[in-house]
Parts: sequence; structure tokens; C-alpha cells
Amino acid sequence: MLLEGAETYGLGSWADIADHIGGYRTKDEVRDHYINTYIHSSNFPLPERASPNDTRLTEEIPREEFQSRKKRRIEDRKEAAKNAAPTTPKQKPTASVPACHEVQGYMPGRLEFEVEAYNEAEEAVQHMQFDPGDGINPRTGELEPEMELKVKIMEIYNNKLTARVERKKIVFEHNLLEYRKHQTVDKKRSKEERDIYNKAKPFARMMRNEDFEQFEKDLEMEYNLRLALQQLSEWRKMRVPDIKAGEKYEAEKANRSARSQPLGAAFDRLATNRVKAAPPSEPSTAVAQLVAPDLPLRIQNGLYTPPNSASPSDRQNQRPKFICAPLPSVVPLKLSSENAADLHLLTPDEREVCSTLRLMPKAYIAIKDAVIKEAQKQGGALKKKVVRDVCRIDANKGSRLFDFFVHSGWIGRA
Repeated sequence: MLLEGAETYGLGSWADIADHIGGYRTKDEVRDHYINTYIHSSNFPLPERASPNDTRLTEEIPREEFQSRKKRRIEDRKEAAKNAAPTTPKQKPTASVPACHEVQGYMPGRLEFEVEAYNEAEEAVQHMQFDPGDGINPRTGELEPEMELKVKIMEIYNNKLTARVERKKIVFEHNLLEYRKHQTVDKKRSKEERDIYNKAKPFARMMRNEDFEQFEKDLEMEYNLRLALQQLSEWRKMRVPDIKAGEKYEAEKANRSARSQPLGAAFDRLATNRVKAAPPSEPSTAVAQLVAPDLPLRIQNGLYTPPNSASPSDRQNQRPKFICAPLPSVVPLKLSSENAADLHLLTPDEREVCSTLRLMPKAYIAIKDAVIKEAQKQGGALKKKVVRDVCRIDANKGSRLFDFFVHSGWIGRA
């Protein structure tokens, strides 16, 4: 029955062969039995007991025991089929035809497409013949040019077959056959995200599906961060003090853009061509997530870190104000935009600390950057001595900077 089913349905159609055999045999059992009996046989392609005179199997397993095993197996399979969930997937596709899948032209039973890559590659070699002794010049004993040409054509054909297999491998590994699922996900993307995804598609050929999905998410995150930085830079340029004022600015900007019309639009009598004022629009979803005013606070080592997008006034309301103790016999430094470059990059608390400790903004920013990088290397917490060594300034100034950084939540106290 196994050989008859293989001859009828084709070798490899194990589900159809299992149905042909009957007895509630599964396709995996049929495949494994064929491989173990015929492929791994020492008499390949014949099985081990191909001789009609070989009765070892009958002597090992009596017919009564064989029938009892078969009956018990059928009863167990029937019981399992009766208790199975109603949504049990089919063991085999209904048919292996080009129209039996959501991707037109795909044949699931054969794992092939109606039109393959390099579909006409076989035409170059279909009439080519190789006979023993062909291509060797009897006088010189060397390969004739015609045979060299045939060999080169076969190399080209083999390369095309390799490329065909690689393309099908990409389709299967990245689940590109689930066309409707990918189409639904693609519709949810914005135009910019869709452009990023299309540009990143060529890299899928050298990545696993999980790595490519993570790569795609990282690209979208980078794009959203760039949008957020661009928006925040515009707000700083327009002297927008906080997030709420920024949202109001974006709404008014959208209204001004909607009210702006071409000069001749006022004289257009067609109502369909007139531009109507659009309702106030909110910031884009990606930017709103990155600059939201209600980002959660991070609790660590008993200290909290205020959200990066909060304004200086918001951060002052979230924690008590830091008071930097003045240094003995040191007069505070008066800082202004004229005598201190990069002063606009500091918060009011940082300006007060720099004034009390007589630090210029550029030097303070360099110290802050070095301390935070060192904290990242050591898990976010530092000792006061380490901060003083990193600052490379007076010990009293280093101690006060350490207290300020801990109070601000940028580093933890080790």
C-alpha cells in the first residue's frame, strides 16, 4: 500500500499516501517508515527483507499480536480525533494548485510557484546533450571549444538555480506568503514609516526574520527621535517655555497654515475649491509619545529622575530646590549671555550652581558629561571621591557638584 500510494500520488505526498494506506497512519509515520525501510537499507533500493523466503519478521511478531496492535492503534486514534478541538488545522492542503492560496500562483503542496525566479532558465539547456567521449579532440586529447561552451552554460544554469532557491528561502523565512497579514500591518503604518520599511527591505536578505523586525523598529524609533528633536529645537528657537505651551503653539501653527490661501483663491466662486479652516491639530503620535508631559518617574536608589522633556519650571515643582552652599572666601560669579558662552544650555539651578562655584558653562558641561559617562560604566552609582577625581577641580567644588548631580537624579550615591 505504501508503494502503491507513492506511485499514485508521488513520492513526498505523505499525507495522501497515509490516507491511501488507512489504519489511521499519520504522514510522519509513513515518511519515517519509508526512510528507515528503503533509504537506510543495506540492499538499497530494496528493503532488508526483500526476499520472499525471508520470514524473520513473521517469526518476531505473530499475526495475532500484529492485529491487536493495529486494533488498539485505530481505537486510540479514533478517540483522540473525537476529543480534538473543532479548530484542529488540516493535516494537508486541500489541493496543490496555483489558486489554492492567498498568494496567487503558489502551490502549497509542492512548496513551489507557478512562475519561479528565472523561469526561462531551463530553455538554455533543454536540448543540450552530453555523451561519453564527447568534446575530446582525438588528435590533441584536449577539450574542444564547443564542450567548453556547454560547460559554461551549465555553470550559468546552476547559478540561476541557486539564486532561485535563495529567493524562495527568503519568502519562507520572512513569512511573505501571509500576504493579507502583511497588507493589514502595512496599512496601519504612516507614509514615512512605510518609506522607511521599503528602503530597509533589501537588508532582509541577509537577516533572520526576528533580526529584521527589530532592525525595522529601531529605524522607526530613530526617525521618531529625529522628529522630536526637530520639534523641540523649533520650540526653543521660538522661546516656547514648556510642553503645554508647545502644544498650543503647534495648534496655532496649524490654524495659521490652514488660513493661508493663494491670492486668487478669494475670488474663486467654486465652493469645492475654497480652503476651509482645519480644526486645531495635535502633535504627531510619535512625537507626542517622546515629549509627553506625563512621562512616569524612574525610581532608583531612593531617588527619582524627572522626565527629560519636562521644562525647568516643571522639574522645580517636582522636587525641592537645590541650594548650593557657598565656598568660603569665594565671591559668586555673575554670568550673562555676553560673558559666558552656552549659558542658554543650562537650567536655572545649573546656572546658580555655576555662579556659586565660579564655573563657566563650557567647563561645567564637560564635567557633567564625564561624570555621567563614568556613572554609566559603574551601573549608575558613584562615590564622592570618584566624582572629585573625574572633575579634576578643587575638592570642595567637586563635593558640591556630586551633591547636585545626586539631587538631580542623574547619578546614584554608591
